[in-house]
Amino acid sequence: MRGVGVCVRLQTRRRTCPGSLVERLAELPDPRSRHGRQYPLVGLLTLCLVAAMGGHTTPAAISQFGRRQKRLGHALGFKNGNMPCANTIAGRLRKLDPDHLDRIIGDWRAGRHPEGWEHLALDGRQLRGSRDGEVPGAHRLAAYAPGAAAVVAQMTVEATTNEHKAALRLLGVLPPLGGTVVIGDAICTQPDVCAAVQQRGGDDTLYAKSNQGTLRADLEAAFATAAGGDFPPRVTAPVGPGRGHRM
Repeated sequence: MRGVGVCVRLQTRRRTCPGSLVERLAELPDPRSRHGRQYPLVGLLTLCLVAAMGGHTTPAAISQFGRRQKRLGHALGFKNGNMPCANTIAGRLRKLDPDHLDRIIGDWRAGRHPEGWEHLALDGRQLRGSRDGEVPGAHRLAAYAPGAAAVVAQMTVEATTNEHKAALRLLGVLPPLGGTVVIGDAICTQPDVCAAVQQRGGDDTLYAKSNQGTLRADLEAAFATAAGGDFPPRVTAPVGPGRGHRM
C-alpha cells in the first residue's frame, strides 16, 4: 500500500504546504463541462502521478494500479471510491493543455531548486506511440537539467514550425537562467536563440554544423590560426555580416 501512503500524504499537505505539486495542479483549468465530472481533475492527475512513480505510465496500467489500491479512490475524492477506467483516463489527459501543465510542473521544480541549474540541454523527440495512422506523432522540445535528473519544461513543436521556433518559446517560459549554460542541437544555433539565452542571464554552447556553414568555416579558420601560434585578437563584433555570433 505504499502508493496509498504517498497519495494520502500529498492530499494531507494540500492545505499546509502551498508549494506542493498537488496544490499547483489545482491551477490547471478543467476542460470538461460542469456536468458529469465524476472524477475530480486534481484527484485524477494525482492518481496518474502516484502510478507513474511506481512505473505505471499507460492509461491501462494506471487504471489497473488504482483498482489494486482499495483505499486510494476515497483518498483521491472519487465518488464511492470508484476508480476510472483506462478510456476515461486517456480521454481526460488528451483534453488537457500540455504546455500549461508543463509550465506548472516546471515552476514547481524550479521552486525546489532555487539555486538554479549548472546547465540545461535542449532536445526534441517524437513521443513514442503517439502516431496514429497518417497523423504524425506528437513532437516535443524539452529542457533537461542533468543536475536535477528531470525535464524542467517542454513545449509542443507544431507541425507548421520547427525546433528552432519552439526553442524560443521554451526559453521564454523558463525561470531566469542566472549563468546556466544552455546546450542544444545544431538547429538551435541561431542568432535569436543565442540572444534569448543571454537575455535570460545564461550562456550557450551550441554546435556549428552544415546549417551554419559560413560560421563553421570562420571558426575552423580561427582555430587553425591559433594552432599555428598566431592568436587572433578577441572578436566582440558579429562574425560575418548580420549573423550576430561572437567569439
